[in-house]
Amino acid sequence: MPRVAALQMVSTPDVDANLESAETLIAEAATDHGAEFVQLPEFFPVIGLEDTDKLAIQEPYGSGPLQDFLADQAKKYGLWLMGGTIPLESGNPDRVYNACLLYNPEGQCVSRYDKIHLFDVVLDESEGGESYTESRTMMPGSEIIVAHTPIGNIGMSICYDLRFPELYRRMLDQSINIITVPSAFTETTGRRHWEHLLRARAVENLCFVIAAAQGGQNTATRATWGHSMIIDPWGDILAQLDKGPGVVSADIDLDEVEQLRRKFPALKHKTLI
Repeated sequence: MPRVAALQMVSTPDVDANLESAETLIAEAATDHGAEFVQLPEFFPVIGLEDTDKLAIQEPYGSGPLQDFLADQAKKYGLWLMGGTIPLESGNPDRVYNACLLYNPEGQCVSRYDKIHLFDVVLDESEGGESYTESRTMMPGSEIIVAHTPIGNIGMSICYDLRFPELYRRMLDQSINIITVPSAFTETTGRRHWEHLLRARAVENLCFVIAAAQGGQNTATRATWGHSMIIDPWGDILAQLDKGPGVVSADIDLDEVEQLRRKFPALKHKTLI
């Protein structure tokens, strides 16, 4: 049974400090927890004061200090490392792809997923109220990605994707048994929906779910919900961390997925597509 870990961070506008924190947590996950797979949260290198701050650190796919960091860490500890998300060039200097990269233990990037669903919402209509428009600085992805690894068949998603169950249903065509959701859920929406959505995705797809989150006061105006967790295919929470930086880990038994799907064949009973 592989040991997997989700790393919770409270990233700030200071990229160097964030990378240092990420490195500390990766080392903890590898050495203290014995993790073979480690997941960082969404935008682990920076949560900026402005939405445009991410544009300043965008990289072309395949090269750059953020990608070098992820490759080096995966190779150093000999583990599968999912780099939360980083901003990759889209061809438009004012918009980036919010990209999740998966590295193998040799430090090679083997899968890339660009966030499909962008978070354009108004949570508070009062003057100066809470709202988000990711489409101003991000380009949506279009391709569903399943990474086939020795750890399992991993359906890759990011944060707001969690609200769109049809995405995961499409992934079942590629026999997923793990869903990953690196995130930076807001305090407002996280308190109400985060756990419900994660457990629902696990139950309805009979998959393990690994969700590394931002969790704390990232800036004076940005607070994230945290509650990074690992969930089994029956919807039970195996590990969880409420707030602050840290590591949650658990052993996942992929044979349990297959046994459960045989005993409780709900996926074979679906008739609507």
